[in-house]
Amino acid sequence: MRRYDKILIIAIGFVTGVFSGSGCDKKYTQDAGFLQGKVSIGPICPVEKYPPDPGCLPTAETYKAYPVGVWTANGEIKVAQINPALDGLYKTPLEPGNYLVILETSRGKFGNSNLPAEVTIFSQENTTLDINVDTGIR
Repeated sequence: MRRYDKILIIAIGFVTGVFSGSGCDKKYTQDAGFLQGKVSIGPICPVEKYPPDPGCLPTAETYKAYPVGVWTANGEIKVAQINPALDGLYKTPLEPGNYLVILETSRGKFGNSNLPAEVTIFSQENTTLDINVDTGIR
């Protein structure tokens, strides 16, 4: 292998390492707090039953259809996406400060939610915000 090829391979490896190491994931300091709670979406079916019909429970696709974002207090920069588990629970790390939580979809004129909501995150503390999305299905 020629010397030029070795230098090129080393340079490509270095550049790849720099870009993969920097990544797009936001790193949080030890002062970060957490926004946590439960996302409730419903009704999913026109007639709700008790106990709920398993076919009428929210799925991963349901949560993706009603995305919730966390934005700076002025609403200019999105800082996080809330990704609930199948039971609706979520916990998102955030730096201390004020934020705006927004339902990022307009699913027609029917339905509503308790968003947007303003929240304040404190260092190493949990802030709870339960999110209720009414789909408008009746």
